[in-house]
Amino acid sequence: MSKSDQLDSVDAFMQWLTPLHPGEEEYHQAVRGVVEHVLEDAREHKGFRESRILQRLTEPDRIISFRVVWEDDQGVPQINRGYRVQHSNALGPYKGGLRFDASVNPGVLKFLAFEQLFKNSLTGLNLGAGKGGSNFSPKGRTDAEVMRFCHAYMSELYRHIGQMTDVPAGDIGVGSREIGYLFGQYKRLENRFSGALTGKAVGSGGSRLRTEATGYGAVYFLCAMLGENGEEIDGKRIAISGAGNVALHAAEKACAAGGIVTTVSNRDGLLRKDDGLSAEDIETIKIDYADGKDLAEIAAAISAQWSAGESPWATEYDIAVPAATQNEIDENDAGSLIDNNCKVVVEAANMPLTEAAGRRLSDAGVLIAPGKAANAGGVAVSGFEMSQNQLGRSWTMDKLDCELRDTMKVIFNRCKDYGQGDDRIDYSRGADRAGFDRVARAVLAFGTM
Repeated sequence: MSKSDQLDSVDAFMQWLTPLHPGEEEYHQAVRGVVEHVLEDAREHKGFRESRILQRLTEPDRIISFRVVWEDDQGVPQINRGYRVQHSNALGPYKGGLRFDASVNPGVLKFLAFEQLFKNSLTGLNLGAGKGGSNFSPKGRTDAEVMRFCHAYMSELYRHIGQMTDVPAGDIGVGSREIGYLFGQYKRLENRFSGALTGKAVGSGGSRLRTEATGYGAVYFLCAMLGENGEEIDGKRIAISGAGNVALHAAEKACAAGGIVTTVSNRDGLLRKDDGLSAEDIETIKIDYADGKDLAEIAAAISAQWSAGESPWATEYDIAVPAATQNEIDENDAGSLIDNNCKVVVEAANMPLTEAAGRRLSDAGVLIAPGKAANAGGVAVSGFEMSQNQLGRSWTMDKLDCELRDTMKVIFNRCKDYGQGDDRIDYSRGADRAGFDRVARAVLAFGTM
């Protein structure tokens, strides 16, 4: 296939890409979703076409893979695999989280890094894109075991990161505890205190609002989307999946804005309160779930209903906020959303809709707030943390919240401007086109490299 043939159609592009990344279904899905929206831009712009910008942006700069050996509490050596995908530094240092979970593999990390590329571009900040992690899971491990693993992981990773090179953050399985252990080992090995990671404790160079940022930002994007349609969040019923930082802080912010949050969930089942979770309920869930209590037990404590093995999508709501993991809403779930008269889906997780689910919802006229826009609040505040580290200053919560709100409004406007259609705004298309345009122009300016 010639280089010009690759831009003839989405299928032609995928026929070229798939053999280069065999068996990586999540990566193929992520690329196809973007290519469907930006192929015409890549073909019609002479510089983009002749310099093969779209093809270049689907190939990571490098993929680092390494062995991680650490001792458990019984003194038995354990072996895991560590990774860092450095996808593109066209806009700034590589930036993206670390995920510690049994599901981690190169294909998952490549999909996440590819999504991160456009997400970071949308913020307008000088941030490149990367993603990393390990197939190690902190669940069920003692603090000492997690510390030894983090130290062993960083003993290899430190060679590849730095304040102006690559700045990892947290993700699934990597919270403030893990970031603390990772940063402690980085300082020990490099003998310097620098902003080589974000998500640090506030007293150790971290930023206020980082924990809340992704969930809060998703609600700010939602409010902007509702406002564009002459509506507001007040009184809207909202179903949220997940029970981690993103889900619970989205619930907190939505509740504070007048939304009626009816659900949170995990892999075991659904916590449901039809008259809405109160601010006190959400705070109880945050504290008790972080302390390791079972979500079913927490449901009983706050007089909520627990349904083992259930998801939120069969309940009644106006707005769905999938905040758990990729591909959590399939085509059948999309049918449930439509049957329940869901008007808006806010992708607080990365790529939470399967391809078939996304098509079905879009065809039914359901508005979709795309993940690379709606959940960009986390990386935005990570960018603010990098700025604070360089300045040696710590910003107030109020300043950060204002900066976050303003950034989400900028992201929304970019999605709106690039997503204008004949009869409606396609925010997913707008997010991909706006993100692609900025990073593509940067790559083109650098020449062939």
